[in-house]
Amino acid sequence: MGIDTVFIITILIVIAALAFDFINGFHDTANAIATSVSTKALRPRAAILLAATMNFLGALTFTGVAQTITRDIVDPFTLTNGSAVILAALISAIAWNLITWYFGIPSSSSHALIGSIAGAAIAAAGFSALNYKGFLKILEALLISPLIAFTFGFIIYFIFKLTLKNLNLAKTNKRFRYIQIATAALQSYTHGTNDAQKAMGIITMALIANNYHTTTDIPFWVQFSCALAMGLGTSMGGWKIIKTVGGKIMKIRPVNGVAADLSSAIIIFGATLIHLPVSTTHVISSSILGVGSSHRVKGVKWDTAQRMLITWVITLPISATLAAVCYYILNIFM
Repeated sequence: MGIDTVFIITILIVIAALAFDFINGFHDTANAIATSVSTKALRPRAAILLAATMNFLGALTFTGVAQTITRDIVDPFTLTNGSAVILAALISAIAWNLITWYFGIPSSSSHALIGSIAGAAIAAAGFSALNYKGFLKILEALLISPLIAFTFGFIIYFIFKLTLKNLNLAKTNKRFRYIQIATAALQSYTHGTNDAQKAMGIITMALIANNYHTTTDIPFWVQFSCALAMGLGTSMGGWKIIKTVGGKIMKIRPVNGVAADLSSAIIIFGATLIHLPVSTTHVISSSILGVGSSHRVKGVKWDTAQRMLITWVITLPISATLAAVCYYILNIFM
């Protein structure tokens, strides 16, 4: 490819990555504010404005997860036909996000993107293209984090039950609505610290593959543009997923919402600090399931949880396959 062609393709990748981040904003951020909207702690518009602001600030704070995405799935410095691989991965991840958003299923944008990168890279250079040590580390984080979130949700709500059992329920819930505003803000902030970095990582990967960048450090313009894209996406809302997470898993009261928000924020921020990408969708939904199980197992709508679990399981293989198909098509023209 000529220099002009490489430049144009790089621009297309940047646009596609920002589009992914924008979609991620209204797809995944709905999870961060679902509990506060469902308990009426915040009105929908206020919740979305709060989430957009906090996501933007969170995305500007850290870059460790972005560096993990850049180097730990594949080696961007030796990636075969890197432009086609990255563009195919983004097309696949965006397509799967839109499909699951349309049906109101809280699927994982992280799984979609990571599966897509792996699938496109394998299509380009075989299984040897994967950085297995880094890739398996990421998979472990994606798989273990929901289990930890479920456990935290169960324990935190159990502690709440013990300490609040002698208090007036109506007054307690009223007070917890105010607390939930703070926990919703905290959860939105932690969401930004982890989720927005995935698009930063893939843009940096493209810059390296096309010789526009020489290190895995994230350029500030990449960080800022991804933060802005996610903030704007958040401002669009994600009403179908808010309904699923906020009401179809269990009937959420303010005290439940605070417990779920706290447990998921702890897990997501902890993962950010150790530079690991996690699925905020999985973590938040699992926290709610943990809280629900601690409150009353029969009160959890397990059929919704089962449908979500099936989607989570199939996301990696479907997105990887879709990305491989996209790569073969793009490779014809690139």
